Amino acid sequence: MKRLKRYQYERYAILCRDAYPKVFDHERYGFSPDGRIDIHNRWGKTIIRVLWRDEGDAVVVFKGSQSVWDWLLNLVFIPTRVDAPKHAGYVHWGFHFLLRQPSIPRRINRHRDIANLPAGLQADLVHSRERSALNGHSVMEKLEHCLLPLIEQGKRLSFTGHSSGGSMAIIAGEILEQTYPNCIKRIVTFGQPATGYWNFKKRYRLNAKTYRICCDVDMVTFLPGIPLLFWHVGELLWLHNDKIYRNMPSLIRIFRVLISWLLRPISYHFMDKYIRRKNYFDKH
Repeated sequence: MKRLKRYQYERYAILCRDAYPKVFDHERYGFSPDGRIDIHNRWGKTIIRVLWRDEGDAVVVFKGSQSVWDWLLNLVFIPTRVDAPKHAGYVHWGFHFLLRQPSIPRRINRHRDIANLPAGLQADLVHSRERSALNGHSVMEKLEHCLLPLIEQGKRLSFTGHSSGGSMAIIAGEILEQTYPNCIKRIVTFGQPATGYWNFKKRYRLNAKTYRICCDVDMVTFLPGIPLLFWHVGELLWLHNDKIYRNMPSLIRIFRVLISWLLRPISYHFMDKYIRRKNYFDKH
């Protein structure tokens, strides 16, 4: 498994963070002016952004929960079979439903002056023909429709997502990898809950290309919270106490965080804590 580099981590983390606001200027991140397609959920809200450069690979950003309804889906952890050409095991129903749900394009007031729209909405209009041709299709079907021309151009795909968006990236990556072998370059998720059952973990094809980032004791990464029923895939990169730990078991993670909290008052007495605060003097 290749190591995830710092600049790659920062790039995916920033894209995941900045994907949540309604206005998103993809050119700010170096993507081509026409290198963007937004895919919407059943409420017309953007759930996936497909981004690419004319020369280079494509990045697909999956957004996490955006509403109370989305959060409730996290609780529906009954098993459902992955919609892939070959049997890929069973996953969390709620996360798979996010890909199965119908995709409804965002409605725009036709009397509004297009020139006055935010850059994000103008980018939506550029691809209105593609979206209208796919009305009534699922999120996953639209995603595949958008990615197929990029795959045919030889672009490889990097998936990234936060929270339930990370689980969507895992499921979508497995489906596309089966359909278009070797199209996935890497998958990087942040704060992702466990996605599948044991049979999905055993059949998952992208373990060597999947990085699961967890920060300290992010409780979402322990959900659905049923030991030996739900399993994570890929390599865990646990960020704790200014270090990166790889594939640290959950129980040891919890134990170390508890010990860290108990010892924190003492740790502030060490000189390295004072040295790290040196930048404060530049501000006063």
